[in-house]
Amino acid sequence: MSKPRKIVLAFSGGLDTSVILKWLQIEYGAEIVTFTADLGQGEELEEARQKALALGVKPENIFIEDLRPELVADYAFPMYRANAAYEGNYLMGTPIARPLVAKRQIEIARAVGADAVAHGATGKGNDQLRFELAYYALAPDIQVIAPWRNGTWKAGPN
Repeated sequence: MSKPRKIVLAFSGGLDTSVILKWLQIEYGAEIVTFTADLGQGEELEEARQKALALGVKPENIFIEDLRPELVADYAFPMYRANAAYEGNYLMGTPIARPLVAKRQIEIARAVGADAVAHGATGKGNDQLRFELAYYALAPDIQVIAPWRNGTWKAGPN
């Protein structure tokens, strides 16, 4: 598979995705577009924008969008009505948001002409599957970069 020219990164602005952003720039030499989904985290959104700028992302390549209405109407309410709870007591709020974030990430990738998407989900959890199955279902032609799984670094002991 050829090296992508433009990558849309699901970007929280936290340590993992900030390191991944820099790694993508170095490893691929690609233009990076960040997408930060507003799922209710408040002031962290502006911090994510500032961090992306500090890491060299062009202002026009920083997308921060409010997905709360769609999350609640199309994901959270149906999940709640279905009584979808992990082991009967933990509502699946974070996991249910991943396909929505991935869907919007693919839409942005199409809009900006990106040929790859990336996420910061670790290889230990199910979030990588939630992101990637959505990517593959919506855009099998777009390359998926999962740095924790197929990157050149290794996670340390826990």
